[in-house]
Amino acid sequence: GATGKLTVEEARKLAKKALGGVANGADPAAQRTEARKTLTVAELADVFLSDHVEAKRKSGTAGHYRDILHRIVIPAIGTTKADKVSYADVARLHLKWKRTPYQANRILAVLASMFSFASKRKLLPAGFNPAHGIDKYPEQGRERFLSIEELERLGAAIREAETDGVAWNIDETKPTSKHVPKGNRRTIIGPHAAGAMRLLLFTGCRLREILHLKWENVDFDRGLLFLADSKTGKKSIVLNAPALEVLIALPRVGAYVIAGDDPETPRSDLKRPWAAVRNRAGLQGLRIHDLRHSFASFGAGGGMGLPIVGKLLGHANATTTARYAHLDADPLRRASERIGSTIAAALNGSAPGEVVPLKRGA
Repeated sequence: GATGKLTVEEARKLAKKALGGVANGADPAAQRTEARKTLTVAELADVFLSDHVEAKRKSGTAGHYRDILHRIVIPAIGTTKADKVSYADVARLHLKWKRTPYQANRILAVLASMFSFASKRKLLPAGFNPAHGIDKYPEQGRERFLSIEELERLGAAIREAETDGVAWNIDETKPTSKHVPKGNRRTIIGPHAAGAMRLLLFTGCRLREILHLKWENVDFDRGLLFLADSKTGKKSIVLNAPALEVLIALPRVGAYVIAGDDPETPRSDLKRPWAAVRNRAGLQGLRIHDLRHSFASFGAGGGMGLPIVGKLLGHANATTTARYAHLDADPLRRASERIGSTIAAALNGSAPGEVVPLKRGA
């Protein structure tokens, strides 16, 4: 060691330890070379994304993983050797995002998946996963269900936006505001954006399922949509009469039902038209995915039963539909009414209650 950094006695102890290791078959030079070969977290993230996520996950999921790794994980621990990442490192990163529990838990899930992949590929020691054992933060349910009155406001806003257009305001304090035309500041969203919003409400489909829908996947005769590659795999969607009316009225421009700027490629999003309509309806904070939740809420609240609602939504797992169980009050209401009328009849002496004999030993 350099003079001043190690005492002679400390240097002798280190040399003695190294010589002892060599005597027992250790190779310090090979160990240093192997350590240099170990991937950093940033390098491992690139391998994980290219060899696992992009190859085996949907494009939306891959984009989500890529965002978390490049925006959050790599800036925090990207230069650290992957096999040197500790439980404390991951726990500290998880704690940093505690104000957004959903995001913090997604970071944890992505890291756990990445280290599990590396362990299986023998890029890291077997069983090495510093993201395991860290407790997730409780998450508040994010479902938002539209009421009848809110649906009326939303419908009126869509009609206004596709005809006269909705007014939009400019923040005059921003430097770019002076470049905005001073004339009639109204946004007209067009028939395809309006049709997409209505289809999301009438079918309960996910956004990408509607934006990527092709005319060849619409069966007007049988009233079905055939989705070859949804989030839960291949499935069909039953079209009700309002949804069919929307599809029939839409102008056919290219291969996709919801035409964008390029008629031969699917529209990427509905951010601007949705923001205009939502704000006009006074529904700030309403997400476009909440239209799917609203479809489910009317089904569950109408007493159709969770299995039917799950089938309409295309849920692969019944537990996914269980989030709407609190809305499925109709069977409970019918049971309560029956019990209440039986008791009331007996109390009023108008009719005898129904007596069911019980078998002994039952």
